[in-house]
Amino acid sequence: MQGTHKFALALAAGFMLGAGVIQALHAQAKPPGYLLAEVAVTVDEATYKDSEFMKQTVPSIKATGAKYLAGGFNNATALSGASPANRIVLLQFETIDKAKAWYADGQAEREKKLGSKVASSFRILAIEGVNQ
Repeated sequence: MQGTHKFALALAAGFMLGAGVIQALHAQAKPPGYLLAEVAVTVDEATYKDSEFMKQTVPSIKATGAKYLAGGFNNATALSGASPANRIVLLQFETIDKAKAWYADGQAEREKKLGSKVASSFRILAIEGVNQ
């Protein structure tokens, strides 16, 4: 009987360990999320960078751990289709869910209340990355 209990306990422990490993692998398998912002800024670059909108937006992005990959003023060229807005930014988040959560957790309101004072339009795209 003792051997049976030890075997059952070892089997249960192995199952739990395996389930934990699978969960960890699944969490690692989620691809990064990207956020592409296209902003039609209506003021000069210095005014935009010093605006209350940017003073609130930049810290909120940093708080998520997102990485700033590309962006700036007049830094994008249309290879096909309509010309882009004068400000383009590309951010990388841990997952697309985190990118969407950041936007839903205040950025949409910042655009309406503060961003509208320095820009005529915002086009924000959340893009799910791919695992390589």
